[in-house]
Amino acid sequence: MPGTKRKIDRPPGRPGECASAEASVIMQLSALKQMTVVELKTRWESLFGSSAPNNSRSYLELRLGYRIQELTLGGLSRETRRTLDLLADEIEGRIGRKAIIADSRNPVVGTRLVREWDGVEHTVAVMKDGFDLQGRKFKSLSAAARAITGTQWNGYRFFGLREARKDDR
Repeated sequence: MPGTKRKIDRPPGRPGECASAEASVIMQLSALKQMTVVELKTRWESLFGSSAPNNSRSYLELRLGYRIQELTLGGLSRETRRTLDLLADEIEGRIGRKAIIADSRNPVVGTRLVREWDGVEHTVAVMKDGFDLQGRKFKSLSAAARAITGTQWNGYRFFGLREARKDDR
């Protein structure tokens, strides 16, 4: 069944195709509720190609339900899977990957952000692992903005950065 995947963000090929796929998914999901644990494990083997784990009925139903939707409607995008892998590595404290999850609003490393506050010009340098303000290192722009102003600020707003709109991409 691996050939049945279709990306979610792509419109269906024929009118009504999406509706019929969704109806098929709903029928398959409701059928899971009627199955015995043995039948759920058999369904698992057909969808995953491996023997089912010895888990609870609710786990099998949830995981099978996700797999049915994934095969019919499409799975996670490559970018989403990569982001989840990086987050998992970050949580587990692994440093094996060079890429770090970055906020898309962050400028390129080496960029200098300049902002005048109370008549004084402040320059923040964007570094690989944070931001530098007059030799002091900050993990976020908001922390740098707080050091400059003494009050709570959204760092991106303070320095005039904003998230790109979908129209700008």
